[in-house]
Amino acid sequence: MKKIMPILGTLIFISIVALIFISLAKKEQPVTIVKGNMAFKPLPIKLNATNDTQCKMIIKSERNAVEVIAPDGRTWFFDDTGCMVLWLKDKEWRNRAKIWVHTIDTKRWIEAKKAWYGVRDSTAMHYGFGAREKRCRDCIDFNQMRLRMLRGENLTNPKIRKKLLGV
Repeated sequence: MKKIMPILGTLIFISIVALIFISLAKKEQPVTIVKGNMAFKPLPIKLNATNDTQCKMIIKSERNAVEVIAPDGRTWFFDDTGCMVLWLKDKEWRNRAKIWVHTIDTKRWIEAKKAWYGVRDSTAMHYGFGAREKRCRDCIDFNQMRLRMLRGENLTNPKIRKKLLGV
């Protein structure tokens, strides 16, 4: 009986560890990239199960979500246009990429380069560039938004935040 107890304890411990590994293996991993999107169209985002490629945050809403499709059909996902700009800046194929953004006014996917961007909107990473299909007062185009983002002229910059929001 004294020899059986340590063996039984060891077997129970090994069984528990094995169950933990099996449950982790079955758990669905977050989506970070999808290959083969040769239609170059926006793909459905698995909310709460897809990571932003730049900041690694889980995408919880399509509001201001962005998808970048490389010429070879690989698709990356973003929760904020600012994250997309930062990630895409060094990609040699950036000018050939197809970029889609989900708008806050019409709640549709449109080509990001045709969208208009607010500069003081509530966005996932607080950069402030909310995408719109219809031009609004104080909206800027894609190139201006990209330039401001690369210069650090967004709501995460305290000076810009104070200038735009008075806070």
